[in-house]
Formats: sequence, structure tokens, C-alpha cells
Amino acid sequence: MVSLLHLDSSADVHTSRSRAIGHSFSEAWLAAAPGNTVVHRDLHRDPLPHLADSELHWPPRLRREGATVPADAEALQASLIAELLAADVLLVGAPLYNYSLPSSLKAWIDNIHVPGVTAPFDVDSQPLAGRPAVIVTSRGASYDPGSPTDGWDHEIPAIRLILGTALGMDVTVIETSLTLAETVPALADQIPRSRDELAAAHATASALATRLGTRTP
Repeated sequence: MVSLLHLDSSADVHTSRSRAIGHSFSEAWLAAAPGNTVVHRDLHRDPLPHLADSELHWPPRLRREGATVPADAEALQASLIAELLAADVLLVGAPLYNYSLPSSLKAWIDNIHVPGVTAPFDVDSQPLAGRPAVIVTSRGASYDPGSPTDGWDHEIPAIRLILGTALGMDVTVIETSLTLAETVPALADQIPRSRDELAAAHATASALATRLGTRTP
């Protein structure tokens, strides 16, 4: 039995590709082995507050002398970190918004990235090192290497830096692009590619969930 923490952050609750692909992953995860569990947190429907105080970025021992933080905010942060630490695998639905992260996802990251607790700082603390993190990203256009929009995606590099480099997680990204191809006339010639990428992303998500869902924690 292994546990999955599944985060959604898309504001589109009806036709979102990141939500749909994430659902394929979760369904395959549950089918992979008896007793597999999923904890689903919808960061759009139930948004987290942004950090109430900058001192929450640090554990108590590293805060300014005399600093105080709201007790409820500190308790929420502790519960989010505990929820993440309890998961064997992390799944994040991360659509590209304005070339970056949805603010709802950024609020979660700000709460769980605590140097000295979840990432090394004054102590070599990296409790999530090696744990799988699967990022499902959907993008309206394409950001191919060498294209005019190459480098415009500022979401995935940031997520890799936090989850992969800082927290030490084993990050896998499942991408689907050109989600606007069927609604923007200028992208109409990209509809076949858009559909192919979507189908491939669903297949990749299901296969990866089956593999991760049958491993021993």
C-alpha cells in the first residue's frame, strides 16, 4: 500500500487538461494495488492563504529574536508539511498561468518550502530526498526550444528548483501544450499536435501511476 498526495491548481474545473490528466494518474494509481490511497487537495476550490508573516519561511530556531507568527497560520503550515511528508508520491496539476505558477500553487509551495525543515540550511534536512514528484503541466501555446517563445515558461524551472533541487525530490514532468489550438484561429494548424500531446500525456500518466503504485514504499 502506498499513498499519493494529489494537488490541483487549475481555475478551470470543467475542461482543464491538467485536471483530466491528473485524474487519469489517480485512477491508475488506485487500480495499481489494493489499499493504495489518494489524498486530494484542490488548491483552487479550497485556496490556501499566502504566508501571513515572512518569519513563517523559517523554523522557530531561525526566526528573528522576539519574532512572533500567527498561531493558526503556523498550525496550518505544520499540517501541510505533515501531509506532504506522509505521501509516498506527490502529483501536482500545474497549468501555466501568465508564464508562471497559479498563485494558489505558489501559496502551497511557500508553506512547505521551509529551509532547515524540508530543505537543507543550518542542518542537512531533506526528508523528501528521492521521493517521486510528478508534475502535470498544461500550456496554451508551445514553448519549443529555438522558437520565439523558448524560455517563456517560468513555471516548470521554478518547480524543479524547489521540489527537485531544494527538497531533493525525483521530479518527472508530463507536458501537454497548445491547449488553445481549437479556440484560437492562428493556432488551428496545431490541432493535430495538441490532440496527440493530450493522448500521450494521458497514456504516460497512467503508465507512470501503475509503475509507482506497485512499488514498495
